[in-house]
Amino acid sequence: MARKKEFDKEEVLTKAMYTFLQNGYEGTSMQTLVSTMGINRGSLYDTFGDKRSLFLAAIAHYESTVVKTTIASLISPEADKQTIIELFRNLVVRMVQEENCYGCLMTNSAVELCPHDIEAKNRIDNHFCQLVSAFKQALIKAQAKGEIKRDSDLDAIAKYLTSSLQGLRVMGKVNRDLETLDSVVDIILSVLD
Repeated sequence: MARKKEFDKEEVLTKAMYTFLQNGYEGTSMQTLVSTMGINRGSLYDTFGDKRSLFLAAIAHYESTVVKTTIASLISPEADKQTIIELFRNLVVRMVQEENCYGCLMTNSAVELCPHDIEAKNRIDNHFCQLVSAFKQALIKAQAKGEIKRDSDLDAIAKYLTSSLQGLRVMGKVNRDLETLDSVVDIILSVLD
């Protein structure tokens, strides 16, 4: 008779997700995962498979938790120009307040893996496409309210905002000075004027 798992799968997957966020894929050993997840090696393999499978599960978990929250504000019926502004301003506040700013799992993984890992590249590209789409939805609503010029290229602006968001997360790993990050956000958001 198979033993019943004695851990919460979502909880240990969250621990794995943050371990990959902190250390990157290559910098995370199986022993580190076993230690941070608080489960034995056999349970890890039985539940998640190998390190690669666990990493892909962690990426999916990141999308369904962290990313979903970000996108939710942009696709809500009330989304508008202020929603986009608040997303960027709140990100800066969070980055400055975090004890350790590890950035974004998707951005970090894109830099580390996409040059040589087609599966990771496809998953991360899908994430970026979702983010572009969410920004575009907010921009459409803002434009309908007269907050953004009618002749604005919303596709280009949505891609620019996505790129800028990712770049800001990278910059925040290096420089967490509120004034510096706020001035960068001022320039990013000027595209909405």
